[in-house]
Amino acid sequence: MRIALIDSGLGLLATAAALRTARPDADLVLSMDPDGMPWGPRTPGEVIDRVLAGVEAVAGHHPDAIVLACNTASVTALDRVREECEPDVAVVGTVPSIKTAAGGRPVAVWATPATTVSAYQRDLVDRFAAGVDVTPVSCPGLADAVETASAEAITLAVAAATAATPSDVTELVLGCTHYDLVTDRIRAAFGREIRIHTSAAAVARQTLIRIGAEPKPQAPPVGTLTVLRSGRLTALPQHALAYPEGRLLCPRH
Repeated sequence: MRIALIDSGLGLLATAAALRTARPDADLVLSMDPDGMPWGPRTPGEVIDRVLAGVEAVAGHHPDAIVLACNTASVTALDRVREECEPDVAVVGTVPSIKTAAGGRPVAVWATPATTVSAYQRDLVDRFAAGVDVTPVSCPGLADAVETASAEAITLAVAAATAATPSDVTELVLGCTHYDLVTDRIRAAFGREIRIHTSAAAVARQTLIRIGAEPKPQAPPVGTLTVLRSGRLTALPQHALAYPEGRLLCPRH
């Protein structure tokens, strides 16, 4: 079983780690795009081109599934990638967990500035959180800080987003896969009970369902890890090892 994940950068780590935990025997192919990141400020056409370049890069590894482990890529390029790849290869996108958070309590959605003002996010809120008090919170700089694993920059960006989140919010949706890597830092910044909703585990489950594979967390950890950066075969970036998810994928480091 081989699963490819595509993102501009380290945002794919959380879903990759969830897949490694559920199926240690799965071969994973990680495709990142340092030459083109960040994708958020790019036009839809540019994002589609970058994502399709990632698809082309992983195609030679013959994946059973391709996961767009990025909110920007999913909202912009998912339909196009499905047109290109399915039914031969299952394609799975990533959607913020607004539906699971919308249980009636106040919700905040942290996302990049572009996603925060997007019709995509507004539509998710309208469909899955009608009648719920939902506050969109723009998090400028947080994804970049996570990408570089800058502890100081992460602290500053998380503090700013926390300050912008209403004090009565109990449900926090992370609308950027990069943010999944710092959930502990986010929880600590609030200093109070808050439930954080991420999408990595759900995306991993859906991916296994799409390829007809059952979770087997006790399977022998024999799965390989292949890393592509803008199509170039390389090792996982050193700064990825700042996160538990990165260390899980590269246990020898």
